[in-house]
Amino acid sequence: MSVDAMIERLIGREGGYVDHPADRGGETIWGITVAVAREEGYTGAMRAMPRSEAIRIYRQRYWIKPRFDRVAALSELVAEELFDTGVNMGPAIAAQMLQRALNALNRQQTDYADLKMDGQIGPATLGALQAYLRIRGREGEAVLLTALRCLKGERYIDLAERRPANEAFVYGWLRTRVGQVGALA
Repeated sequence: MSVDAMIERLIGREGGYVDHPADRGGETIWGITVAVAREEGYTGAMRAMPRSEAIRIYRQRYWIKPRFDRVAALSELVAEELFDTGVNMGPAIAAQMLQRALNALNRQQTDYADLKMDGQIGPATLGALQAYLRIRGREGEAVLLTALRCLKGERYIDLAERRPANEAFVYGWLRTRVGQVGALA
């Protein structure tokens, strides 16, 4: 799947303009918060932000900059999962989840060395992912996706437990963000 298709699916999940009182992100359109929009140079009214601006932000901030495009060269499904998680939780969190899962799946470093969980997709993380996929194949890719979704689901529950106002969102997060392999809603 192309990054354009991933972005379109994501925008479909995120929807249009929202300003939910329990959302610390404040005004959001197409899934882009006002803070992110401002950091990325958009100065207009959030309600008026063009979809094309959201697409530009998604591509640069959540695909290219965190190097999820490099992950896609090894596994489009893993890259899509990281992209979705990165948009919702931050790219560094998504990268740390990948590193954590790869560390747990390396059979006590017999397949590849443990990774530093620094939240950066660099040569070591890409090398470990490549080794993992070479050794474990398609089934391993599915297992890795399950691990990533488990970590994401646990984080959502934790967010709701630590901040009760997040209970307004946890059902939707679990429904649309944590699904079956290859079935991002």
